[in-house]
Amino acid sequence: MAHSWARGSLIVLAIISFGCLFAISIAKEEATKLGTVIGIDLGTTYSCVGVYKNGHVEIIANDQGNRITPSWVGFTDGERLIGEAAKNQAAVNPERTIFDVKRLIGRKFEDKEVQKDMKLVPYKIVNKDGKPYIQVKIKDGETKVFSPEEISAMILVKMKETAEAFLGKKINDAVVTVPAYFNDAQRQATKDAGVIAGLNVARIINEPTAAAIAYGLDKKGGEKNILVFDLGGGTFDVSILTIDNGVFEVLSTNGDTHLGGECFLI
Repeated sequence: MAHSWARGSLIVLAIISFGCLFAISIAKEEATKLGTVIGIDLGTTYSCVGVYKNGHVEIIANDQGNRITPSWVGFTDGERLIGEAAKNQAAVNPERTIFDVKRLIGRKFEDKEVQKDMKLVPYKIVNKDGKPYIQVKIKDGETKVFSPEEISAMILVKMKETAEAFLGKKINDAVVTVPAYFNDAQRQATKDAGVIAGLNVARIINEPTAAAIAYGLDKKGGEKNILVFDLGGGTFDVSILTIDNGVFEVLSTNGDTHLGGECFLI
């Protein structure tokens, strides 16, 4: 495949919190083989779920009426909280409220990013079999450790239940987006989280690739070079892709894993 910038057109996509839309575009394709397939953007700070229904994409509101759900899990003596309920009580329950777990998934405990992030969160991260686990008191003083996959699965269950409430039926299949820089271990860990949540993850797809598909750029013919800006709630990524006859290739990706929309809040 020729990668000369002179031969292909350059297209710039600026994406701010539209990951779910992109996941649904792929879910639509998978639905022809599996039936109803939901698209999930499992984000660092927020997650969302949607479905292709009646000829259009529907990003589904949760039980609070919001189309995005905080990727937060909280534990109290009486219950486990997900989403807004978890985030709203974080100030009074910081050591038992888990967030930003996407930064840990699929990594080793000694990973320099894990070591750096451990200093930025109020909850306790411990070493178990060389992997980062979250240690938290769940009730009556009982302490338990959870893997990042288990915490992510709790968020995925929330997304699954949100979709099921909207569609009025059980959902088994999903497409989940991940950053282009995720390695094989991080991708597999994301799939494992889906299994724990009771989902068949039909496909793991790169977020910038999903963005290009959502914009229909794979249908326009010819070779294209695409620059994708993805400004999320907690991360910022820039990726360069080529599309040739419907085949995507991520040429390069870079960014800042600690720059996102939350940095701009006053």
